[in-house]
Amino acid sequence: MFRLDAVKRAQTRLLNRVHARLSARVKPATAFVGQPEPRTVGSFARGRQLTAGNLLFAGHLVEAPGASLWDITPPDDAFVEEIHGFVWLDDMASVGEPATRQKAQKWLFDWIEHYGNGSGPGWTPELAGRRVIRWLHHAIFVLGGSTPEQSHAFFRSIAQQTIFLNRRWHSSTPGLPRFEALTGLISAGLSLQGMEAQADPAIRALGQECARQVSEAGGIPTRNPEELMEVCTLLIWARDVLHDAGRSPELTHLEAIAKIVPTLRALRHADGGLARFHGGGRGAEGRLDTALAAAGVKAQVAQDLAMGYARLSAGRTTMIIDAAAPPTGMASFNAHASTLAFELTSGRRPLIVNCGSGASFGEDWRRAGRATPSHSTLCLDGYSSARLGEKSRMGPVERELLDDVPKGVPTEMSRASDGIRFEGGHDGYLRTHGLTHARILELTFDGRGIVGEDLLVALDATDKGRFNDKLEASRLTGVPFDIRFHLHPEVDSAIDMNGTAVSMALRSGEIWVFRFDAACELSLEPSVFLEKGRLRPRATKQIVLSGRAIEYATRVRWSLAKAQDTAIAVRDLVQDDVNLLT
Repeated sequence: MFRLDAVKRAQTRLLNRVHARLSARVKPATAFVGQPEPRTVGSFARGRQLTAGNLLFAGHLVEAPGASLWDITPPDDAFVEEIHGFVWLDDMASVGEPATRQKAQKWLFDWIEHYGNGSGPGWTPELAGRRVIRWLHHAIFVLGGSTPEQSHAFFRSIAQQTIFLNRRWHSSTPGLPRFEALTGLISAGLSLQGMEAQADPAIRALGQECARQVSEAGGIPTRNPEELMEVCTLLIWARDVLHDAGRSPELTHLEAIAKIVPTLRALRHADGGLARFHGGGRGAEGRLDTALAAAGVKAQVAQDLAMGYARLSAGRTTMIIDAAAPPTGMASFNAHASTLAFELTSGRRPLIVNCGSGASFGEDWRRAGRATPSHSTLCLDGYSSARLGEKSRMGPVERELLDDVPKGVPTEMSRASDGIRFEGGHDGYLRTHGLTHARILELTFDGRGIVGEDLLVALDATDKGRFNDKLEASRLTGVPFDIRFHLHPEVDSAIDMNGTAVSMALRSGEIWVFRFDAACELSLEPSVFLEKGRLRPRATKQIVLSGRAIEYATRVRWSLAKAQDTAIAVRDLVQDDVNLLT
């Protein structure tokens, strides 16, 4: 099976290369149908760093003032993917200064000179789609002050990439990569003179892809919130391009946007960022708000679970819980073993988080970030609730898919006497230990308190027999477990009350207190916060409750509450620190 997959990947790379070279024979476009508008917004700080020669891509910092981006030896495949996708053009365009424009122009025309003949690693449908979108959005920025020869080279190259997309979009991986390829093809087809015929099949294909990939509940197979936001953004861009050209999107295209928007709203924390699950981050600053505003969909409350996540919200507090089984198959390419983990945000300040995706910090960090101990949930005997399986390749990157995931994840949302209650369970430890993990979370109506309960239960005779085997292997000392609560790096924490509580101070001035009621050992241990776009992981701490399961039913109760002297309304005026090179 592995050998067959390798043959298919080699065949795909060969066909991409052949069609990239054949596309170079196409008659170049000569002008735009209308004036392109920038639809993407980048980071001003990152744009200034790029202008200065500090090249931070995929977690690697290369200091190369004055060097061309394409003369640098890439540290790994992820670095290659980021630079050939041209998303960095968003950041440089946000600066808009003459020196930045000149550097961006040089890098773009150098790319055409190096790879415009169809060579190099950038000729995959998803990278071509991503690249074409940026070239179109920032055409005025990169063509301003260019020579007629440069302008001709630009239009020739973008026409070549459009033909390539028309011939090869179907070979892209279903999901976000295919949405990028199709959106790039539609945008170029309707924006370039003489390319209109390339857009028609892509419009129909995008509608079909929406029907296949976007569920009735507005979710996607990967269950990655940030990826869902990117899909929604691409669909909005494609819709707007069609409307500008006087064309109508497919009905399934419009329906997909209408389904996704309520789900994104449910996955947004009180601070405006997305929940960080299954390889996704909080999202680029302003991207989510821009997408929700541009969607034109009236505010609605997502019914039941939103893409498998439960949301508890009251007062200034939001709690988002992973309440479904992880993705499987190719959709698990970036998936995490995070079932029943949660994140908690109070106002503008995250309190309880997951470590996040370590993909931008190298292979070891990526694997560590996917494991259950990197999430705010219970971990049994050092095992993850889902295990890594065989490797597969998506684009230039090879990663393990998730295997042996929880099969049953029953959940229920209800009203408690003084708040909202979530109840859930999963069987991820059933095969290995005979135990089911159940979790109950209650958030008070004023958002000032959370009561939690974690249970490990052996439900039937088979489960009890498997648990007894583990118990005997431990010489009757019990099966060890840890319940972890990872804290955001800006939370100042300390063990209090003679080791029975942890106090946590947020930068807003709020004080939260963690307490527990069980035969467990409380500790405050080092942790990391893995944030995309930074040079290295950020050091932080985690609250850990450690115990041993000796009986067929083990229960641990804990609580998180604001201190009594914490005001109901807090004026949070403290500015966030933004330093990409830390």
